[in-house]
Amino acid sequence: MAKPLMAKATAVWLVDNTTISFKQIADFVEMHELEVQGIADGDVAAGVKGFDPIANNQLTQDEIDAAEKNPLHKLKLKFNAAAQGEEKRRGPRYTPLSKRQDRPASILWLVKFHPELADSQISRLVGTTKPTIQAIRERTHWNIANIQPIDPVALGLCKQSELDAAVQKAAAKKAKEGEAMSDDERRKLLSTEQSLEQEAEPRIPTAIEGLETFSLSGGSDDDEEEAEKEYDADSFFNLPENAGDDEDEQP
Repeated sequence: MAKPLMAKATAVWLVDNTTISFKQIADFVEMHELEVQGIADGDVAAGVKGFDPIANNQLTQDEIDAAEKNPLHKLKLKFNAAAQGEEKRRGPRYTPLSKRQDRPASILWLVKFHPELADSQISRLVGTTKPTIQAIRERTHWNIANIQPIDPVALGLCKQSELDAAVQKAAAKKAKEGEAMSDDERRKLLSTEQSLEQEAEPRIPTAIEGLETFSLSGGSDDDEEEAEKEYDADSFFNLPENAGDDEDEQP
């Protein structure tokens, strides 16, 4: 069932102006029964002005009368024919004024780290226009020298799930077109959850890299045998027995 507008204020009005049970009101406004009881006791929604659901075309008087007579009756939201068939508005999302200055930084981050995203996808994610995206792509934006790339999720311009969905959609489109992708591009196309689940790539330790370089540099067999020779730690501290005699004989 659809939730009424200003649910808590509607519950306040129903508690103050009707004899409908707390359970019926709670089911209608999608609140807990104890919360509605708290409204009646004055512990919840203190200072909230009641919102008349009859005057605002959400309930009929007949529906309220039926609920007052029968405690088992469930209130039904009034059918509004004008609200049927409405489509979601297309185009860039609304961005609050306080965050609009952060959009160039988020666009630069998306262009840099997710070049597979189309301009239309970036426009929907951060609520900007294609000319602005194009200017940042071509580095012709008037303030490009001062823009630093920042994750739009960290700026609160979009959700991580929305960004992951856009990246996955771009990946599917690229795979469908049959374009060859490098390992770095494939890694960028992974969602956050998928990248965290992957095992770390094995890397060659620095010491082994040095040995491989030494072997490939054309060193002699004697050098290789000297590198592989094992030394005993005691041999560095035990001198030959005649070492002292030789020193005494010197003039």
